[in-house]
Amino acid sequence: MATQRTTTAIPSVTPYLMVNGAARAIEFYKKAFGATEVMRLTDPAGRIAHAQVKIGAAPIMLAEETLEWGNKSPQTLGGSPVILDLYVADVDAVVERAVAAGAKLVFPVADQFYGYRSGRISDPFGHVWIVSTQKEDLTTEEMQKRFDAMMKK
Repeated sequence: MATQRTTTAIPSVTPYLMVNGAARAIEFYKKAFGATEVMRLTDPAGRIAHAQVKIGAAPIMLAEETLEWGNKSPQTLGGSPVILDLYVADVDAVVERAVAAGAKLVFPVADQFYGYRSGRISDPFGHVWIVSTQKEDLTTEEMQKRFDAMMKK
């Protein structure tokens, strides 16, 4: 788990999730999405003050909800306006695994007008994920045509 941390290894924007139950969240992300834990810092009470996991090549930072620092989880806030997009090789298998690990199915996996097969889940910590597998490589113009046709139905 020990790695040398450099800013060149971190993209210019990285999601940082506040969760109620950070240790459980890390275990969920491992089971559901195949995440690997990169690092973890705990405070004197044993709470995770900062951690980083990787899902595929994407880093995600997370920490325990800490109200005294203003770090509120979606559960405290009553939801989150942020949706995380996760691209995988087999969306059906990943969504099935996530639901088996405790996620709630929000929208079932289906072929979408934009050329992806996608579904939406809510993890046990209140974060919403769109999980997708690309099926077609479409131009923006083709996506717009399909979107327009879908909106007419």
